[in-house]
Amino acid sequence: MVIALLTSLTGLERIREQHRPLIEERLRDGDIDRPTQLLVCTSTACISSGGVEIYNALRKEVKAQGLEVDVVRTGCFGFCGLGPVVVTHPGAVLYCRVRPGHVTDIVEKHLKNREIVEELLYEDAEGVRRSILYDMPFFEKQRRIVLENSGLIDPEDINEYIARDGYFALADVLARWTPEQVVDAVIKSGLRGRGGAGFPTGRKWAFAAAEPGPQKYIVCNGDEGDPGAFMDRSLLEGNPHAVLEGMLIAGYAIGAGEGYVYVRAEYPLAVKRLEIAIRQAKRLGLLGNDILGSGFSFDIDIALGAGAFVCGEETALLRSAMGFRGEPRVRPPFPAQKGLFDRPTIINNVETLANVPTIIRHGPEWYAAIGTEKSKGTKIFSLAGQIKNTGLIEVPMGLSLRSIIYDIGGGPPPGRRIKAVQTGGPSGGAVPEKLLDVPIDYESLKDLGTIMGSGGLIVLDNTDCMVDIAKFYMKFAADESCGRCTPCRVGIVRMVEILEKITGGEGTMDDLRELEELAYDVKDASLCGLGQTAANPVLSTMKYFYDEYLAHVRDRRCPAGVCTKLLH
Repeated sequence: MVIALLTSLTGLERIREQHRPLIEERLRDGDIDRPTQLLVCTSTACISSGGVEIYNALRKEVKAQGLEVDVVRTGCFGFCGLGPVVVTHPGAVLYCRVRPGHVTDIVEKHLKNREIVEELLYEDAEGVRRSILYDMPFFEKQRRIVLENSGLIDPEDINEYIARDGYFALADVLARWTPEQVVDAVIKSGLRGRGGAGFPTGRKWAFAAAEPGPQKYIVCNGDEGDPGAFMDRSLLEGNPHAVLEGMLIAGYAIGAGEGYVYVRAEYPLAVKRLEIAIRQAKRLGLLGNDILGSGFSFDIDIALGAGAFVCGEETALLRSAMGFRGEPRVRPPFPAQKGLFDRPTIINNVETLANVPTIIRHGPEWYAAIGTEKSKGTKIFSLAGQIKNTGLIEVPMGLSLRSIIYDIGGGPPPGRRIKAVQTGGPSGGAVPEKLLDVPIDYESLKDLGTIMGSGGLIVLDNTDCMVDIAKFYMKFAADESCGRCTPCRVGIVRMVEILEKITGGEGTMDDLRELEELAYDVKDASLCGLGQTAANPVLSTMKYFYDEYLAHVRDRRCPAGVCTKLLH
């Protein structure tokens, strides 16, 4: 076994050394006027604005001109609102909002005549054009650990992932670590689940590892259903092998032999790149029987979800993955004891698993040194709403919401002022502008009546009505409820009816009292996390923006001018 493992490791090292120079060229400073590579974002956001057409047109034009320049597709760079994005290397010159008519300019001016195409550069708030990707304020306070390869490597080429030390954490674990040591490392790292309440990942693994039985499962939760959230989708599109490697390490740690990536069918690009990644990993002996000659066997398959928000809840997800209607069940037993096909099962979301290889490579102490006392590492957020720089960001835990919104996001559009930030999607709550200095971590957000959730940040300004925002999220929860328990099925619908009445100019003070009472009843009595958190948008807006509710009820007026029936 040792000889087979060493032989396989030598093969991995050979691939890494062969392809590493291509990646190092993309990381090298200087020589911005002598590019040898063009990286084109082909994530969903850029594809929707013509990224694939730009990629194909650049390849065609470079070939026609006889230039020795590689045109490479990548995942998301982060600047989702500026796509399609093209970055030249070495030097990392960023071109934004590239259109087919710009392809000739990039090739003729930049590639042939060594001139930067000024009109395609990013323009900051002061009107200054900036050319170097990572010199921009958008990246200054970020720390890209999970996203370090997104926008850098071709997600459909396993060799490029290996060139960035991909699968070497797995090889190291199989060669030198016991399963108990892997679990202990994840516990020491302080990694918490990135999909919801933030349960310690290592403790969950320890529970499943302690369960007897010959068959256990690893399930990756890619059922990202929050409005405005696109973190997990972007990770699967930009670096699917990191997720697979995390699943493999988790499988070894708990003694599982099979894994499933549960991803919604609404993410066709993520599904396609996962399928490619799985095929490539199997071809290199990184999936299947006797992985790297170690004696450890593990297979991964894809389970498609129908896009039900309730399937973000663990037990509902498992029922859906087994072909049943996605409905939660009472816990205990917990999935780590009795999960998929009634076997011990670990469920971690995409971002959680993508952290694992990095923790193994750098060590749990390195990871635990990032973040706050109780919230370690970094967190990926999708930044959207009333803000200049929308996109995908990764920041260390403990950075303030204000810094994210103003330093990274660039603040609100001209002439607007920030009113609040909705964190955690439909399960979260609104944080008012006066509290934006709160650090991003699980405990601080919980104290404010919201949650981190999977990482959606929706910025709201003075043109947003907080009562209308609460109604939007409650209607979403009502539509997505599985209907199994009465508090959620009936209570949320009744809350929507009251909010409709208030925004329609017919609300009373008794309605406000009933709305708050119902919110607590639904929160306390619902079966699963959907119902238990569905009322958060109402409770948080009533806590911090009660004056807006009063204006709707007593004055028959919407301060933001959104509720049309209250416009006079």
